[in-house]
Amino acid sequence: MGAMSLAAQIIDQQVSGIVERQSEAFDNELRLGNDAPRRRSIAFLFLVAKTAFDLTDEQTIDGIVDGGNDFGIDALYFEPPDDGELHITLIQGKYRTDLSGVSAFPENGIARMIDAIGTLFDPARPVQLNRRLNERIEELRSFVRDGAVPRVTAVAAINGTRWTAQAEQRIDNAEREFGEQVEWRHIGAEEILALLQARKPINAELKLTGTATVETFDFRRVLTGRMSVAELARLTDQYDNRLFERNIRRYLGLAGNRVNEAVAATLRERNQRSNFYFYNNGITITCSQFRHNALQKENWSVQVSDLQIVNGGQTARTVQHIAREIGPLIGDAEVLVRLYELEQNDAELVEAITFATNSQNPVDLRDLKANDARQQTLGQSISALGYKYRAKREDRPVSSDEFTSAVIAEAVLAIWREKPHQARFRSRQHFGALYRRIFTPDLNGAQAIVAALLHRHSENHRKRPPQGAPDFLAYGSRFIAMLMGRYLLDELGISLRELDHRNFAAARDLVHQKASDYVSRAERQIGDALDPLFRNRERTLQRLSATFRRADLVEMLVGGGA
Repeated sequence: MGAMSLAAQIIDQQVSGIVERQSEAFDNELRLGNDAPRRRSIAFLFLVAKTAFDLTDEQTIDGIVDGGNDFGIDALYFEPPDDGELHITLIQGKYRTDLSGVSAFPENGIARMIDAIGTLFDPARPVQLNRRLNERIEELRSFVRDGAVPRVTAVAAINGTRWTAQAEQRIDNAEREFGEQVEWRHIGAEEILALLQARKPINAELKLTGTATVETFDFRRVLTGRMSVAELARLTDQYDNRLFERNIRRYLGLAGNRVNEAVAATLRERNQRSNFYFYNNGITITCSQFRHNALQKENWSVQVSDLQIVNGGQTARTVQHIAREIGPLIGDAEVLVRLYELEQNDAELVEAITFATNSQNPVDLRDLKANDARQQTLGQSISALGYKYRAKREDRPVSSDEFTSAVIAEAVLAIWREKPHQARFRSRQHFGALYRRIFTPDLNGAQAIVAALLHRHSENHRKRPPQGAPDFLAYGSRFIAMLMGRYLLDELGISLRELDHRNFAAARDLVHQKASDYVSRAERQIGDALDPLFRNRERTLQRLSATFRRADLVEMLVGGGA
């Protein structure tokens, strides 16, 4: 046996832990059986997706589509179209029992992904796929048929090294066909290990150009200056994902992202490079301390402790990409730098700065709303009923008596606000434009928990469909949950306003007793509503998916309540 890679060994330990922790989901949702090697392969895929794209356990499992007839696609993740573009991530995972870490991602794996990309996103091309993949692909195809442009990130993951030169040639050939709609990425053992270690503090030296200023506001220091983009590229190369709070999903890539494409175009154009400073919003950095030679008039070398880029990650990643492309020529460009020295426990201010400065590309607002008074009050109300409320994202499993703010938001919007189509397809706005509609001042813990329990039952039914389940189940679970909420209130003989801590126990017990009956009743009601819509046209999964995105189906089900 050859020498083992330390990174590969650590990844193998992680995989073993996932096999144990996710055993129930592997059995009940993915139905892996007792095939031990396959369970380890899926655990590696789980590790890659969850770690690299900052997903919850539930989201990670939901996107795994590995199985027969999968076109070489092991996992697929996407969000509803944004500004006409549909961002899709495809992952193919290869897990080797050889822990030397030298196995390259195979050329035939790249070839299968190229074939999949050329086939799966054409709504008119027939394909034979396994159930999980077919449901997701037909949903994607329905978006494409409606005019959304797919932008694909193809991820080749292996506990080894990058793909071969022959595979690289295949990718180059494919890029001539796909253009900028597809971006290719390799994730190996070293990359995963770097992500797992991302919370290690960064202590770095920043080399500024020209003059800079340091001011003090309320006992906090702020440095404003400028840096060459070559220095920014060096910093990003050296510390990589650790600079960006371990969330590489925040880099949207060049393909199809207008902000990043504009940054790249300016850097590529020799006559525009010197204007980059004026065109770009710059980089915002937080730290616990910075030091410099104040007697030096310009070109400071600044020693920075606990460095984090909280805004400008898109710029940094794009600069890194272009620096590799054009080399020393990029050195003419400079970028604005704002460096905030904050106390290590000043988390609220860091969040506020992150929120205020992120205007070029959106951030996840859920964490930034965690300290909102409505979240605090709701958490107290939920706690008083014996449940836990997780307002912020945390990298640990959610217990059976705990609900995240994301789940509560989706459940309340679908069930009590009767917007199931917005609950699923406008998730990015749950803590933005839809926040006040969801988290109204009168939303109490009883209403939130009952909604979450109903949502949990409908989602479990979707994930583990029984024999003979209706064809719309994959797309209609939020609609089912909405109707379940109506049935529950009718049976209790109360309005939503009257649901509170006094009748919570009765409502909770009724959910547990009648959930299956409510699901069956809701499926029948939805089936009756769909029948006339498909009386004179073929009932395909693409069309079903499109139907559940529209408000008119809600109106049919609730009598104009949408």
